[in-house]
Amino acid sequence: MQLTRANFGDFIYFLAVARHSSFSRAGVEVGISASALSHAIKGLEARLGVRLLNRTTRSVTLTAAGEELLALISEPVDKIDQAIELLNKFRDEPTGRIRLNVFSDAALLLLAPVLSTFAHRYPDIEVEVSTTNSMVDIVEGGFDAGIRYGATVPEGMIAQSLSPPVRWVVVGTPDYLDRCGMPLHPEDLKQHSCLRFRLGNGRMYNWEFEREGEKLEIPVSGNVVLDETRMMLAMVTQGAGLTYCAEPIVAPLIAEGTLQVVLEDWVSVGPGFHIYYSSYRQVPITLRLLIDLIRELRPLG
Repeated sequence: MQLTRANFGDFIYFLAVARHSSFSRAGVEVGISASALSHAIKGLEARLGVRLLNRTTRSVTLTAAGEELLALISEPVDKIDQAIELLNKFRDEPTGRIRLNVFSDAALLLLAPVLSTFAHRYPDIEVEVSTTNSMVDIVEGGFDAGIRYGATVPEGMIAQSLSPPVRWVVVGTPDYLDRCGMPLHPEDLKQHSCLRFRLGNGRMYNWEFEREGEKLEIPVSGNVVLDETRMMLAMVTQGAGLTYCAEPIVAPLIAEGTLQVVLEDWVSVGPGFHIYYSSYRQVPITLRLLIDLIRELRPLG
């Protein structure tokens, strides 16, 4: 069988199915429906005269022939991807598109301060940002990368740090603290109205504290549960209670006296923001340029 344009395209489809072990997820990556992808692979199998995939209602796995084909063509195709990206470096203006899935804190603190500079410096690169605190499969969603706090990066991803470690603080308005008292120990928070936070995986977040090697996780009480930072900021500044958040989010409000940090000797420090992407993907130059600019401008220091 000769290497025609159609056969080369079907090899790309085969590699996507092999990576995902799923027609639906591979279809999202290559931009066609699962049924069209399955039809293309069946055509490739017919032309090759061998079966490449074992299909059941629950799984898609490689046959022995599929394993051999994967080993033979994955590296050459990766090199073609690398060559295309290399050529992009020689353009007068890099071009392309970046799709990012971003935690709301990262959108406010990390991307907003740099995207205008990025757009001015690279006018032919389009950046699409989807902001959500829910856990999203970036590969299935068709994203090039995600940005989250380091401790919440999904397993199996390659991650690069974009900021220093982050301090996590408890804050409230001076008026609230005058009315309800100043907590002196993390356990005191159980007697306060706290704005609770639900993580992207659906789990309620226990506030974490550390002092001189002692670590605590406090399941605080409160009748308001949020999963979005901006609403949390609006409520805490109105005196609705105490909240727990990354210090950079509230630093301007602390500086102007709108909010006050409590339990300062119990401040916890966690990993900063990380950008992550699938381990099998060649990082496009467009994404590398954005990473380099964030590190250059250092919006979080």
